[in-house]
Amino acid sequence: MTSQALSKEERETGSRFAPKFDDKGLVTAVVQHFATREILMVAFMNQEAIDQTLQSGFAHFYSRSRGKQWMKGESSGNVLTVHEVLTDCDQDAVILMAEPAGPTCHTGARSCFYRMVEGEGLTPVAD
Repeated sequence: MTSQALSKEERETGSRFAPKFDDKGLVTAVVQHFATREILMVAFMNQEAIDQTLQSGFAHFYSRSRGKQWMKGESSGNVLTVHEVLTDCDQDAVILMAEPAGPTCHTGARSCFYRMVEGEGLTPVAD
């Protein structure tokens, strides 16, 4: 599961998972609710976070602002149980199909996407 040099064809159609990290060693991770398909959050993962997620079954990420690894729910208890990990065509982004154990957003909202842009303002999205 390392990002070894792959040809474009191998990366796009092959069977080896080899994430294509950016210059900071990260890939974008979108978390989607396993049952409802609702988008819950977006975060970043490095190789360590991917490895920890695949080994434990719980979502782990890399915090760019704190400069460290973290497991979703490590302090709140609102863990994300990962059922599937999907990658895009060039393997520079992943989707974690997960089941949340509570609110996903640190604000207490079910999803981090709880506001809609309307004109130049934000309007809460109805639950």
